[in-house]
Amino acid sequence: MGLVIVANREPLREQEGRWVPSVGGLVTALLPVLARRGGVWVAWGDRTARERPTLPYPPNHPQFTVRRLYLSEREVSHYYYGMANRVLWPLAHYFIERTDLRREFYKEYARVNQRFAEATLEVWGTDDTVWVQDYQLMLVPGILRQARPEGRIGYFWHIPWPAVEVWRVLPWARALLRGVLGADVVGFHVEEYAENFLDAARRLLGAEVRDNLVCWEGRRVRIEAHPIGIDTRAYRHLSYDPKVRAEAQRIRREAGTEHILLGVDRLDYTKGILERLLAFERFLQANPYYRGRVTFYQVATPSRTRVESYRALKREIDEIVGRINGSFMRDGWVPVRYLYRAFTREQLAAFYRAADVALITPLRDGMNLVAQEFVAASEDGILVLSDLAGAAQVLPEALHVNPYDIEGVAQAIREAIRMPMRERYARISALKQRVEALDVHGWARRFLESLEV
Repeated sequence: MGLVIVANREPLREQEGRWVPSVGGLVTALLPVLARRGGVWVAWGDRTARERPTLPYPPNHPQFTVRRLYLSEREVSHYYYGMANRVLWPLAHYFIERTDLRREFYKEYARVNQRFAEATLEVWGTDDTVWVQDYQLMLVPGILRQARPEGRIGYFWHIPWPAVEVWRVLPWARALLRGVLGADVVGFHVEEYAENFLDAARRLLGAEVRDNLVCWEGRRVRIEAHPIGIDTRAYRHLSYDPKVRAEAQRIRREAGTEHILLGVDRLDYTKGILERLLAFERFLQANPYYRGRVTFYQVATPSRTRVESYRALKREIDEIVGRINGSFMRDGWVPVRYLYRAFTREQLAAFYRAADVALITPLRDGMNLVAQEFVAASEDGILVLSDLAGAAQVLPEALHVNPYDIEGVAQAIREAIRMPMRERYARISALKQRVEALDVHGWARRFLESLEV
């Protein structure tokens, strides 16, 4: 029984003239399954996709094939940067004021979803399972169901599914729901998102809902929570790597302070970087004793630099970092070390290892794997975690905060720094067990087992 993965981005990247697996949780989870079972990964390809629409991998002894779609500049602009990034992304994260509800975005989104579905139908074997991924491809399951009524189709939504009062803002809310309900099993990270989806199906489509089932067009669609994890084995090995440990020691020497705080995010308005910086500023204002004793490293990976709102966010962060450092810097102490660039997994593991406290405080997040990465790599660090991230529902031993509560986050920083070692070890030990249980390979296995039962 083969597997067809349908996802926005392709799982391979070209490096020094050869193709290698991309970095990312989804690729880590699904490539081993695809290689073992055989099948196809359908995706938007890079600029070479027009000349090379299919890519066997590995080239000499292929285990699977990547079916690559070439997207025009208009398709990229309207489907990806438009509908996906300026409509669905902000709405799912409760930023209604940032949504740009242009009809041309949705029309191009529907056309590109049709292209993805047609490419999938070309490679979908009779006994294959199809697993569609995420918000860029909401209409694909419905198109596939119309073409293959008896096919086995799964769908996974990787970001928050908002309350129905938010979702219904979309002029195309019902059409998108119908598209997702083409699947046999629809997966979310936590129960809250699954319940919100069930509510939307009931209230917007008039579908009959029984427990976790949506009765729709003569079928029963199961709505399930499957929390995703990280590659725990890889991070466990990294945490003991001598090079990683040496780099962690270098970071601590560079900071020159007793305590290190850490934030690691894509530069995105949902991640709460601005609010986190304001909380650190408030902490320094309220706790003069810790001036010169605490350094805050904020890693911000560039993201969606073509979108003006993201460029504006970078300017705001630059200004706040400058203000904090200008107000408090003294005797060689730099309160905020702001690192606007991408880092390798090994480099991030060194930061996790060096940090005493991780501030993972998104304003909304589907799960947030950085929280799990920190837990896996840290020895005795404290995780300060937003209540509005999906991870908060599976990591109860973290210090939970409301990311909008600047004063509350500042107090949590103080509590984390002052926490007795015995409590620190108890918390991190419990969290490590939970992260082990959430392993990303187990996530893929559990979802496919449920789909193929």
